[in-house]
Amino acid sequence: MIGRMTEGRRIRGMDAEQRKAQRRRQLLESALELFATQGYAATPIEQLCQHAFVGTKGFYETFDSRETCYLALLAEITERTEARMNARLAEGADEADLVDAFAEALVGDPRVAQVAFGHGMAVSPALEHARRENRRWAAAFVLRVWEGAGVAAAPGVDLRVAATGLIGGMFDLIADWLVESSPSDTGSLREALAGFYRVVRGGVALP
Repeated sequence: MIGRMTEGRRIRGMDAEQRKAQRRRQLLESALELFATQGYAATPIEQLCQHAFVGTKGFYETFDSRETCYLALLAEITERTEARMNARLAEGADEADLVDAFAEALVGDPRVAQVAFGHGMAVSPALEHARRENRRWAAAFVLRVWEGAGVAAAPGVDLRVAATGLIGGMFDLIADWLVESSPSDTGSLREALAGFYRVVRGGVALP
C-alpha cells in the first residue's frame, strides 16, 4: 500500500475530514472577500473556486449551492459576534463598552459589514430569514443586558419591542454607513451607534 494510511487515504498529512475542513475554510475566506468586494450576485461559483484554489467538485462536496455557502458565512459571522459579545458581558463590560464591542465585531473588518448588511440584502427568503434570526438574537442580548442592569420600563414601554427597534435602528445605521462613508471611517459610525443607544436607553427606562 502506497503512502501512510490511518483513517482512509492521507494527502499532505491530512485525512479526508481534514481536507474537507480546509476546503470549507478556503471557500468561506474567498466568499468573504468576493461577496464583500463585488457582491453576491456578481460572484459565480467558478470564481469562488478559482479564488479559493478549490475545484468545482470540491465546492459541491462542501456546499449544495452558492446560497448555502453565503448562509454558512453569515452563520460564522454571527457565531463569532455572539461569542465576542457573550465574553464581554461575562467580563462585566458596561453598556457603553458592549456597544463598542458590537461595532468592532461588525465593522472592524468592513468586509464583514458588507456581507452582513450590504450586497446580500434581499437575495433570497433563506438569507432574509437568517438576517431576522440575527436581529432576534441581538435584541434578546440587549434584553439580557437591561435585565442585568435592573432596567425598569417607563410607562407604556415594552422592553422587548424597544430592544427589537433598537437593534433594527443600529443595523440600519450600519447599512447607511456602508453606502455613505469610507470603509476606513469607523469612528463616526461608532459615535452614531453609541449616541443612538443612549437615546433609546434613556427613553425606555424609568428615570
